[in-house]
Amino acid sequence: MLILNFKAIGIKNIEFFPRCHLQVKLQNLAPRAAQKSRRETDRRDAQKKRRMEKDEKSSDTANITIKFSGQSIPISLSLESTIRDLKSLLQPLTNVLPRGQKLIFKGRILDDHVTLRSSGVSDRAKIMLVASQGLHQGDGPISRLANANRGKKNEKSVAVGKSHFERWKSTGVFALSGCNLTAIPDELWTCGPYARVLDLSHNSLQDVPASIGLLCYLERLLLNANEILDDFISWEGLTSLKSLTVLSLSQNHLKSLPSALGSLSCLRELDVANNNITCLPTEIGCLTQLQVLKANNNRLYNVPASIGECTALLEVDLMANLLVELPETFGNLQNLKALYLSNNGLKALPPTLFKMCTQLSTLDLHGTQITMDMLRQCFDSLKVGKILIHVGA
Repeated sequence: MLILNFKAIGIKNIEFFPRCHLQVKLQNLAPRAAQKSRRETDRRDAQKKRRMEKDEKSSDTANITIKFSGQSIPISLSLESTIRDLKSLLQPLTNVLPRGQKLIFKGRILDDHVTLRSSGVSDRAKIMLVASQGLHQGDGPISRLANANRGKKNEKSVAVGKSHFERWKSTGVFALSGCNLTAIPDELWTCGPYARVLDLSHNSLQDVPASIGLLCYLERLLLNANEILDDFISWEGLTSLKSLTVLSLSQNHLKSLPSALGSLSCLRELDVANNNITCLPTEIGCLTQLQVLKANNNRLYNVPASIGECTALLEVDLMANLLVELPETFGNLQNLKALYLSNNGLKALPPTLFKMCTQLSTLDLHGTQITMDMLRQCFDSLKVGKILIHVGA
């Protein structure tokens, strides 16, 4: 005898019908139960598939540690990435060009064209990075030497009396270099009409106040080798010095340059080397009288196309940065005589450089990925004069 549990199959209100009607009702319930069972099965299968995809994706990504110069650098990337991809990721983190990197894993030097998975690298692996000497960029050996030299300032503060200022008024040259100053003397602001040259280099200055704008006839301002930070320099005061022809801010802690820099229309020499600057402002193109630009040993990723408007440029130093290309507008610098590009990630040069820059006599490509064979191809297709070129590791 068949005993039915009506509550178990979802029937709450029970009505009694003849036997034939009850059979029809039960037959109608069977497809519904089967359909519900199929939906539940499909749902479980979908969840299982998502878990498998997630696990597969997770297993495809490796979190590895790079050991370099006593530091541990965490990197996360796909196991299908090549060793070359890994080196490219390490370049901005270590300031070592990819071709200057040797990655060692379990006693083996890893090949650039092989994937991490094929190299036996897995999640939580540790890889040693050895850098070839001379293939640094950004905060490389030159920058470290500059930082070391900062500590060699005079320990004793040099007294600057009224007699000094009176003498400097007569010459227009205010020599305050290496006086171990932590702030610009207030007496200086009363010398506005007399100051032509102000040398505050090799001190411990951290800020440049807006009062600098009182030196309205200043032509040369040397602030290199100090401790100046972005937030403590009054660019409003600096850019009001309309007679300024030389500005040196090298060996400080600057990370950026403002657009207001373009208002220094008389500027002929700009030195911002050995900082942490990541980009040059587009307004640099307004410096049409600029002849010398020194921005080496920074963290520049690119150069704005407006550089082509600085047609008076004679010398450009962009050594030891993170550059991978130069804008085509470099060809507009027809007066350019010296271009320093060593220790960058450059793979090619704009053809306009050789075609238009007929005055170019010195080109430094040491420590880049540009080879003499690549340059010969340019020379064969273009009429190029004599250029002293430095290429190689």
